[in-house]
Amino acid sequence: MPQPKSRKIAVLGYRSVGKSSLTIQFVEGQFVDSYDPTIENTFTKTITVNGQEYHLQLVDTAGQDEYSIFPQTYSIDINGYILVYSVTSNKSFEVVKVIHEKLLDMVGKVHVISCEEGKALAELWNAAFMESSAKENQTAVEVFKRVILEAERMDGGAPQGRTTCSVM
Repeated sequence: MPQPKSRKIAVLGYRSVGKSSLTIQFVEGQFVDSYDPTIENTFTKTITVNGQEYHLQLVDTAGQDEYSIFPQTYSIDINGYILVYSVTSNKSFEVVKVIHEKLLDMVGKVHVISCEEGKALAELWNAAFMESSAKENQTAVEVFKRVILEAERMDGGAPQGRTTCSVM
C-alpha cells in the first residue's frame, strides 16, 4: 500500500451556514444541530480514497462576510477549499461569491470545484457541483472525498514540490 499522504482542507462560508456541522459529520459521523459560533477549529481524520490513505487536516474557519479580511493563513499549505452556503440564505450565497473572488485574488489561478443550486454558480465557475447535507453522513463524506480527488487530479500535473489547490 502506498505511503499515506497529508492534505489540508479549509472550509469557508458565511456564519451559521453549517461549516462546522458538515465537518463534524464527516469527522465524527454525527449531526450537530446547534453549535457555538466557531472561532477556528482544526480537525483531523484519516480516510482511504481509491486505495490511497490520506491524513486530513480540516480547518473549520470562523464565518466570513463580504467585509472580512481574508487571513493569509488560509492560503498557506491548503490543498483544497470547500465553500459552504445555506440554501435558505441568499446572503450566504452572495457571500460565497465574494469569498471565491478573494480566494482567486490570494492564491492566483485556481481550478474550481463547487457543491450543487450552486449548479448555476458552479457552471459559471466551470465547477463540479455536489449537493450535501451535514445531517446525512454519506453526503458529508462524499464532499471531502471529492475535493481530495480533485486536488489529486490537479497535483498530478504540478511540478515537483509545487502544490495546487481545489475549491469546492
